[in-house]
Amino acid sequence: MADESVRDDAPAATAKSGDASRQFAQELPEAKGDQVVARSVTINRPVGELFTFFRDFSNLPSFMENVVRIDILDEKRSHWVVKAPGGGTVEWTARITDEAPNTLIAWISEEGADVPNSGHVTFRDAGARGTVVSATILYDPPAGFIGKIVAKMFQREPAIQARRDLRRFKQLMETGEIATPAMNPKQFEEMGL
Repeated sequence: MADESVRDDAPAATAKSGDASRQFAQELPEAKGDQVVARSVTINRPVGELFTFFRDFSNLPSFMENVVRIDILDEKRSHWVVKAPGGGTVEWTARITDEAPNTLIAWISEEGADVPNSGHVTFRDAGARGTVVSATILYDPPAGFIGKIVAKMFQREPAIQARRDLRRFKQLMETGEIATPAMNPKQFEEMGL
């Protein structure tokens, strides 16, 4: 019989069997959303360093390219403003629902969110390889399926962004900078980075 406690680096929501959205929603006490996005990256840094940097939400816009700003409201709540297709923005207030130092940060959007969402980011020691950081997000795309297609066309869809943002987090934490094709600040701004 196989040891079921052994897991690979992939988030549980990426499992090929069953409905990943429903399975993940059962793991969250207050799940919001019907689309699931799950991505992981291994970063060659200690768990504590990554968790501490990530938990200071004012650091997140430095590597999350679509985040315009995050206003810290109190220890558990933050207000997010994120770029949307067509030059607009979407906003929500997120509340931390669960937190375990160096292990987990879980959240849910509060009532009135432009994009209802919930999820968690986990940090798992990977020995000499560093830390496996996994982000799993449930969300309701604005304008439903059509909104998801439009967001994909404009590269603003959460699955695309989660992959890019985790890659950028890895670059920032391992090298101290994020590689970009922009050759000067004006190009950087024009690219929306």
